[in-house]
Amino acid sequence: MTNLGAEDWFRDPALTRVLDLLNRDSGEGRVVGGAVRNSLMGLPVSDIDIASSLPPEKVMERAAEAGIKAVPTGIAHGTVTLVIDGRPFEVTTLRRDVETHGRHATVAFTTDWQADAERRDLTINALYVDRNGDIVDLVDGLPDIETKTVRFIGDAAQRIAEDYLRILRFFRFFAHYGSGRPDAAGLRACAAARDKLATLSAERIWSEMKKLLSAEDPGRALLWMRQVGVLTAILPESEKWGIDAIPALIATEKALRWTPDPLLRLAAIVPPDAVRLEAMAKRLRLSKDEAALLLAWAKAPAISDTMAQTAFDRLLYAHGPKGICVRLKLALASARAKAEGGDVDAMQQAARLTALLARAQSWKKPDFPVSGADALAAGLAAGPAVGKALQALEKQWVESNFSLDRATLVARLAAMK
Repeated sequence: MTNLGAEDWFRDPALTRVLDLLNRDSGEGRVVGGAVRNSLMGLPVSDIDIASSLPPEKVMERAAEAGIKAVPTGIAHGTVTLVIDGRPFEVTTLRRDVETHGRHATVAFTTDWQADAERRDLTINALYVDRNGDIVDLVDGLPDIETKTVRFIGDAAQRIAEDYLRILRFFRFFAHYGSGRPDAAGLRACAAARDKLATLSAERIWSEMKKLLSAEDPGRALLWMRQVGVLTAILPESEKWGIDAIPALIATEKALRWTPDPLLRLAAIVPPDAVRLEAMAKRLRLSKDEAALLLAWAKAPAISDTMAQTAFDRLLYAHGPKGICVRLKLALASARAKAEGGDVDAMQQAARLTALLARAQSWKKPDFPVSGADALAAGLAAGPAVGKALQALEKQWVESNFSLDRATLVARLAAMK
């Protein structure tokens, strides 16, 4: 396919309006990057980025004349966001690198499409589509699209030296779009520069890893990251724990139609050690919710698949369902993998774990039906005695499997004064 003009996303009236704006009076605008790559690979197209030979001020000026909202989202770097009917289109002026620092590049605007293409990272990300829908390939990206080869543009070591985050991007794009074995030159360059990952911010590292772990099957990418030492460099917690649980988890996700969950996959490759995971969460600057889920998993008790329902309900009440669900999912994936090998006991275990998981996912914490006000009304003196009495009463209520009603509990409160 050498023309994408018939694609629905390309014929969108809003995009047509933007391209018409840029492609007149000696200006040129082309769609670039992910939209082109995904369209050629038969994948959904979401964000549409545009490269333009016009300087950002000229893009802003033309947009104003056409009544299009223009937001200078990164004008110093040549990026202007045009908004049509609430939809954003990033327009970035062609650039060439003047100086690179391993993190940020000093760039100059240009009208040279070849220079703009060659400063990008991977061949599959540097394809353009012009106003007519024709593909413009200046870096031999089309053959790599066909073979699903993730390859750096030009010299891999040089591309990485320009921005060390490209090490993780190499594996992330391999996880999403690659096939077979990663490009050998790329692997060697990533291995040689892995120590430079320490110069990156934690936010950038976790952002890339989260995207990688969101791929349909990140297993092969994780394997090669471990082989060349990149995984240990950014996730030392995984070094002795390994990634052996990933294939079984991916197979279970597909079989049971679970939505890929990067945190569940992360849990599969790190030990359930609360102290180490808390340190990891701080180092990678995980969100509060992300850190809380991992800690809940680490602190959740071991669960026997033969556990009685009443005992399981008490565990859910004491620890909450989130961490327990992670434990159950990982255990279920392991059991299913053994069952696939003909282990009859594992088949039965998987069935029981499935039932426990379903219960945990639908479980709602019951409300303890008495309060401090009830204790005071029953004649208990205000102060620590109220808390101790309620704690003891709640324990009785839980042990009854939440069956004691309010009247019975209030009566027992009265007997505690």
